[in-house]
Formats: sequence, C-alpha cells, structure tokens
Amino acid sequence: MPDRSSVDLSAQTTVRAVDRALDILLCFAKAEGGLSLSDISREVGLHKSTVHRLLTSLQKKGFVRRHADSDKYLLGWSILELLSNLYQSNELASVVLPEMTHLRDATGETVSLYIRSGKERLRIQSVESNAPVRNVATIGKTYPLYIGASGKVLLAYASSEFVEEVLADSTLPPDFDRENLRSQLEQVRNDGYAVSIQERDDGASAIAAPIFGRSHEFVAALSVSGPVTRFSRDIISGYVETVKTSANLISKLLSH
Repeated sequence: MPDRSSVDLSAQTTVRAVDRALDILLCFAKAEGGLSLSDISREVGLHKSTVHRLLTSLQKKGFVRRHADSDKYLLGWSILELLSNLYQSNELASVVLPEMTHLRDATGETVSLYIRSGKERLRIQSVESNAPVRNVATIGKTYPLYIGASGKVLLAYASSEFVEEVLADSTLPPDFDRENLRSQLEQVRNDGYAVSIQERDDGASAIAAPIFGRSHEFVAALSVSGPVTRFSRDIISGYVETVKTSANLISKLLSH
C-alpha cells in the first residue's frame, strides 16, 4: 500500500502542474501575435525548461501551437473547439441569437458573429439564410483577418501595432496592397461598417459592423453575407442601417 505522504505529495505536484499550465494559457488573454518561450517564462515567473515542458504537453493536446514562421506560440485549435461550444451554450449566445435571427429574417441572408483569434477570425455563431442558395456558415471555422468585411472590422478596431503585425505576415499574397487596406480600415472606423464584394470567395458578398462590450471595448463583428447575384452592392447599401442597428442593439444588451 503506498505511503499516504507520497500520495499527497504526488497529488500536490499534479495540482501545481495544472495550475502552472493554466497560468501559461492565461498569458495569451492579452497577447496579440503570439508569445515566445522567454515571454511566457517572464510572465509566469518559471524557468524556461519548466515552461517548455508544460508547453510541450499543452501542444500535444492542441491547446497551444508553434507559429510556422517564428519561435512564438499561439493558442491552438482545441481552444477554438471549446470557444465554439461556449458561444453556442452560454449567456452570450442567448443574448445574441435572437437579434441575429431577426437580422436574418430582415435581410434574408446568412448572419454570422466573428471574433479575433490570433491573426485569424473565428466564426462563433451563425444563423443561416433560408434560401436554397446561401452562404454556409460553419461555427468554429477560421478565416484570414486581412480580407472580407468582418475581417476588416476586426482589424479596424485592433491596435495599430497588431494591424502592422498582420500586414507584415509573410503569408499575405505577394501583390497584396497594404496601403489600400490601411485606408479601408480608417474608412471602416469612420463609417462604422465594412463591405466586401467577392474578396474571399467568388460570388459572395458581405457587410459587417462592430459590437462593443460593457466598457465600450470592441468585442466582435456582426456580419451578413450572401450570393453576390442576390446580395449586390446596391442591395447591401440598403441594409447598412439595419445591420448597424442590430450591432448597436447587441452592444447595448452586452453592456447591461
């Protein structure tokens, strides 16, 4: 029979390891563009070897991942899976879904809610169009930040440092017009919405507006998308105030 003291010590060691792993994950809450081993070690006050060992375990379970072009770590896809489930089941979903459904009914098109996740955007909620031909909106799917209406909204309300980091990313197309995007982001902040016509997918268009939280901090992008043959630029222009009103209403609900 194992010694009681050795069992207690083993349990304490396990709890301490879990506690440290959670501290590491929490480091990413305010990190934009990932964290290096040194960054994390400094933040949690642990030796690099200890942090590396814990990161290896978290990486195996998909909770963190290495950036392909640097030595930085990012949150992994397991976090996104949890987020997807969270936003389908928690209080935020109960607040957002009724208005998203109302917006879907008003426009006849697919409505999505996006948040930033690293240098990508993540769809955390959707209400699909009832039309036979429609944009399919898979919850939990990620897309680039630098393209599309919701991506531009998410970037427009990010820090200038983060925007420049995204624009400096080597994965952007070689002919990508960075100055044009900077101008578009400024226009988004001035107008309070963004529009995209066949930017990410041929035949698809979208409009998106920002959602803000309790302290007027940016929270998410509310998007309406559909086939360009039905959801043309002229049609979209007629729904600008409708989309902005829904985004403002959700913002008010979240602020209470």
